[in-house]
Amino acid sequence: MVEIRKLWTVFHAGGSDYVIHQDLDLTIARGQVLALVGGSGSGKTTLLRQILGLETPTRGTILVAGQPVAQLGGKGATSRVGMLFQHGALFSAFNVLENIAFALRELKTLPPDLIHDAALVKLQMVGLEARDAYKMPADLSGGMVKRVALARALVMDPPLLMLDEPTAGLDPESADGFCALLRSLCQELELTVVMVTHDLDTLHELCSHVAVLAEQRVIADGTPEQVMQHPHPFIQHFFLGERGARAMGQLPGAALLIGPNKV
Repeated sequence: MVEIRKLWTVFHAGGSDYVIHQDLDLTIARGQVLALVGGSGSGKTTLLRQILGLETPTRGTILVAGQPVAQLGGKGATSRVGMLFQHGALFSAFNVLENIAFALRELKTLPPDLIHDAALVKLQMVGLEARDAYKMPADLSGGMVKRVALARALVMDPPLLMLDEPTAGLDPESADGFCALLRSLCQELELTVVMVTHDLDTLHELCSHVAVLAEQRVIADGTPEQVMQHPHPFIQHFFLGERGARAMGQLPGAALLIGPNKV
């Protein structure tokens, strides 16, 4: 679904060059749910924006569904890639249904009644009710904002879904509910998902694969179990430090992966 080869990202500021990515390679197969993890400033969100076509790398290639990402621009982009932003990014002047239907209305190819019905289907698909359709974003809880934003991301039935910190700002119960919804939709719609997350519970709950960004490149790529065995200090701290041990302690086989001394 996504193929990245020899990617370089260089920012220019104050007369100096700052290299964010250097010869970065990454392949994301169809049907994978992949987490991008890395330290602050490692270029996770930048890479997400480049896959979306919102930013252009300094050099290198990005293919999405076999096409150069530059060709995803314009109105056809939303039919291939859906994006859930960290804080929802709902339009504050639009009600719930108008937010969900935005991409369909922009296409100007469907009658209003069909757009209304399609948006309503997506609203119910994410676990909200028809009575929520005319609420304004300011009247929604954090969990409802995430669900409306997810419905908007899926309204064009894209095969690729991008998530930026999908459970950030949610209480544990809401986060668990949102993860369960995402897992169900991924299976039902056969989505390929790329997410940036720092939350280990979300990662272990949803992700089939992990790619770790460090030292300006992908240093490890594989299943969570495979990646956790990599000796790089960031990976050891992220997955097997105190926070990682708490998250892993609830998983089957965790003691085998972490080891008695780590626990």
